[in-house]
Amino acid sequence: METVEVDGLRVGYERAGQGPPLVLLHGYVGDGATTWRGQLEGLSDRFTVVAWDMPGAGMSSDPPESFGLEGYADCLAGFIGRLGLERPHVAGLSLGGALALELYRRHPGVPATLVLASAYAGWGGSLPADVAAQRLRQALALSELSGEEFVGTLLPTMFSEGTAPEAVAAFGVSMRGFHPAGFRAMARASAGNVREVLGRIEVPTLLVYGDQDVRAPLAVAEDLHAAIPGSRLVVLPGVGHACSIEAPDEFNRVVRDFLSISRPR
Repeated sequence: METVEVDGLRVGYERAGQGPPLVLLHGYVGDGATTWRGQLEGLSDRFTVVAWDMPGAGMSSDPPESFGLEGYADCLAGFIGRLGLERPHVAGLSLGGALALELYRRHPGVPATLVLASAYAGWGGSLPADVAAQRLRQALALSELSGEEFVGTLLPTMFSEGTAPEAVAAFGVSMRGFHPAGFRAMARASAGNVREVLGRIEVPTLLVYGDQDVRAPLAVAEDLHAAIPGSRLVVLPGVGHACSIEAPDEFNRVVRDFLSISRPR
């Protein structure tokens, strides 16, 4: 694990491989290395794979709780610049997908392509208003709990029933290390709304969802697919929300195939 300072924040990350850069953005629980272990190992034969810890998670320091998607996107652009990653492919899971969209909105010249996995246009842009509000209330309440209670509430929503127990357990360990203040910052960012950018996306965009996802169901996937011009949607059968962990081989195959034929417009 390496660290770099971006605008006064320590940002942890793991890097593997050589080739075109692929930046990976985890969701609002867990950390970069655990969420993307299968991609750090499975895609580094062709890409320089970089999995960051969002400020507020893992080895990164906590941002202000009011950081918002805007603050995260500017920090991410600064992180990409500090590492010298020119026109990277950017893939985000769940909140990481909303962050990838906000990165494109604020810094459209940065990403060469977008991969949105189990993603939302923010809770506020993809879910009914009452559901989005309830998720934020739940997250703020969870931030006050112990690690065991935190994991016990959220971990069952991340995977389908057929997921390998060791994969679930490893992700649970990463979740137990959550930062209460950082988690609140990420939850508030998750509640944002980046819907207005969807119709303006001009880079190749892949959507990857599991058909057993109870957090970002297929209605969310189909809505984003319809709104993003020229996007491609791939549904992984029998897979839940944390699709990069639950089905790494299938996920990597889909991403590899997409990036092999995608060029910035």
